[in-house]
Amino acid sequence: MAAHHCIGTGADERRHWLAPDKAAALESTVQAIAVAGKGISACDESGRTINPRFANVGIEATEEMRRVYRETLFTAPGATDCLTAVILDPETVFQQDSNGTPFPEVLAKQGLIPGVKPSLTVYKLPGTAGETTMQGLDGLSERCAKYYAAGCRFAKWRSPLTIDVAAGTPSALAIETNCRDLARYALICQSEGLVPIVEPDLVLKGAHSLEDAVEANARVLGELVRGMQDYGVHLPGTLLKTNLVNCGKDCEPQASVEAIADANLRVLRRVLPVAVASVNYLSGGLSLDRATAILSALNKLKRERGGDRYAPW
Repeated sequence: MAAHHCIGTGADERRHWLAPDKAAALESTVQAIAVAGKGISACDESGRTINPRFANVGIEATEEMRRVYRETLFTAPGATDCLTAVILDPETVFQQDSNGTPFPEVLAKQGLIPGVKPSLTVYKLPGTAGETTMQGLDGLSERCAKYYAAGCRFAKWRSPLTIDVAAGTPSALAIETNCRDLARYALICQSEGLVPIVEPDLVLKGAHSLEDAVEANARVLGELVRGMQDYGVHLPGTLLKTNLVNCGKDCEPQASVEAIADANLRVLRRVLPVAVASVNYLSGGLSLDRATAILSALNKLKRERGGDRYAPW
């Protein structure tokens, strides 16, 4: 339990800062997203990211073309067979389809839960080997309130980190800064009714081994969980979206999918409380075939070792 919930006058009130009905609503959203065999679609590219992609295929990079592109995605038949939720860019949250229906409502009518990636900027940490943290906490409460009013029910914050054993990264400073900010973001989201998806991402860049990745990921997830517990985040009302524990893309030889599956389960069992209902993975630059093979091996190994009794996520 968070220290500020344990001692001092008014501790009981602070301990119950999240009303039971608000906690239940967050948990209900988590359960609706965390459906076995389905995933979350990340349609949250900013204009800065998607405009060059449009230009590469000869499409004019305008707000209207971005709107039309999103509408094409959101009205594709069969989406609910594979998805439970969709992450939107803030611009898209406040756009409408051709009939004047807001996009969050378009998704909700199909049974897909709309969410948002709050606007963030990258900040280089002084005194480090080029490590970064994400900035975006200022005004986050007000933005989350607007996202909720627009129909969103969750948010996502990604914090990228790098593994470089020789350079000593991720450093303790980078881990603490990113994970504590993720915890503060999660607390603010929950106070405004949004389920926070916390997304630490140790990228594939580098030549680190699989065991190097195991240790780095355990340190990062351990600090993230500690931060959320210290700040009083309601863990059953959160979701973890993280990288696959994996050796670097320049590591030779590359680890087998079975070894990678084992590494991921070992890390989760070391650091992740069962109160967190679900773990969702990002591909992190892996090919679709490679990412799918690893997920298949991970779920197969989980079943062989006892299913939810072994790894309840």
